[in-house]
Amino acid sequence: MRGENGGNGAARERPAPRGRWPKGLRLSPRSAGRQSARPDDPLSPGRFALRLPERLGLRAPGRFALRLPRTRRVQRRLVQGVVAACVLALVPATWMRLEAGDRVGTTAEAPAREVAVVFGAGLWKGRPTPYLAHRLDAAAELYRTGKVKVVLVTGDNSRVEYDEPDAMRTYLTGRGVPDERIVSDYAGFDSWDSCVRAKKIFGVDRAVLVSQGFHIHRAVTLCRSAGIDAYGVGVDEPRDATWYYGGARELAASGKAALDALLRPDPRFLGPEERGVSEALAAGTR
Repeated sequence: MRGENGGNGAARERPAPRGRWPKGLRLSPRSAGRQSARPDDPLSPGRFALRLPERLGLRAPGRFALRLPRTRRVQRRLVQGVVAACVLALVPATWMRLEAGDRVGTTAEAPAREVAVVFGAGLWKGRPTPYLAHRLDAAAELYRTGKVKVVLVTGDNSRVEYDEPDAMRTYLTGRGVPDERIVSDYAGFDSWDSCVRAKKIFGVDRAVLVSQGFHIHRAVTLCRSAGIDAYGVGVDEPRDATWYYGGARELAASGKAALDALLRPDPRFLGPEERGVSEALAAGTR
């Protein structure tokens, strides 16, 4: 016998009402197991995720744009904070530019020094990147014109598969610099380490530094702080995306460099003194 609901003796479940759940509705244990997961359900995870930006003070769901302060006083303080942060970021870079002064120029303007120091700038498939290749080209020109007698290449060799100094040496010998006139520093992990090691490990007192224009002022300042009478050759580069990235990165690096020049910490790896530079100079007088 069919029941009054048209079933086979068992009452059919009444379908859940459509639309939003009434505010404060308590679900029974039976119905809680089959909650709706529709986005318009205020109790569903999807509905909560859509409303999350609004709960965090953002605009409409899906638009992750912060609301600006409404009062003029808060807006003014926000602008002042941004300006102060920009000024603080520019102070170290400005100081280094002033400190380097007129000690930066071209290969033709560089004074005669016994040693040129070339800072590493990365490898690509085991060969120097274009920026590093341009630095090495400038160093090779300094050697050919008799401005320097020895080239000290300083870079990162912290991993077996990554060897900047040897790649730099290979490039220079291919540009006519004799192998015995090239000295390698395998622990030049950053500019400060390279400058300190050039002074304390290799005994360099006076040198021509070679790097890109956006980096050379920092290099000159750091090497002077390390006790080297330094002159910098700034290699020109086209104003491409890499150049702008390097300039922006320089602002961030200037803060650390200022602390290094002030506190003068030991490099990451100091090690014993090496006679590579003095032996290369002696070989040139034979």
